[in-house]
Amino acid sequence: MKLTFLGHACFLLDDGTHKVLIDPHLSGNPLAAAKADEVESDFICVTHGHGDHIGDSVEIARRTGAKVFCTVDLAGAVYRPAGIKAMGGNLGGTAAMPFGSIKIFPAIHGSGVAGGLACGFVIEMGGKKIYHAGDTALMADMALLDEENIDVALLPIGDFYTMGPRDALRAMKMIRPALTIPMHYNTFPAIQQDPHAFAASAREAGFAAEVLNPGDSIVL
Repeated sequence: MKLTFLGHACFLLDDGTHKVLIDPHLSGNPLAAAKADEVESDFICVTHGHGDHIGDSVEIARRTGAKVFCTVDLAGAVYRPAGIKAMGGNLGGTAAMPFGSIKIFPAIHGSGVAGGLACGFVIEMGGKKIYHAGDTALMADMALLDEENIDVALLPIGDFYTMGPRDALRAMKMIRPALTIPMHYNTFPAIQQDPHAFAASAREAGFAAEVLNPGDSIVL
């Protein structure tokens, strides 16, 4: 399975048959590695309703026919009124998908939708488990992910709006993933961070970590 970082919190997962796009903030993102009209997807996962996570999801879904997976509140507020096919679940729920499954995991953050909740996702695809934390503060619930045997944890390190590098290290120690990739940094001034310093600290603690520049991919 191929994992590509497109910038900010946007990743593309591709198992050779299905493409899953997460939080496609591309237009207006100076660090984006692709334009919205260049990206293909079968499914789009959106963690919450802030503009830097909804991003171009409506336009991409309309162009590609992709189905959006998100919380039920976000589906009802944004996607269904726009005529977009959406699967709206809620925290703790798991949906069987053609490529595996997606579990909605809690996140502590504003939702961007009245009455809604922010979330992260545990995506099982190609025999691998990817945890995309979304925008979140550090929380004790992350310790539950240790039992999930996460292959890759995608953790925000930007601070100010989410947890910063120090709390992301604490999260990593609770989750104990095989690999951690930092995200949600340097897109705008308030979240300037050094991802290489974070990765070095992770390695010092005995964990694998890798920094992906926008456009970089790894094969799992």
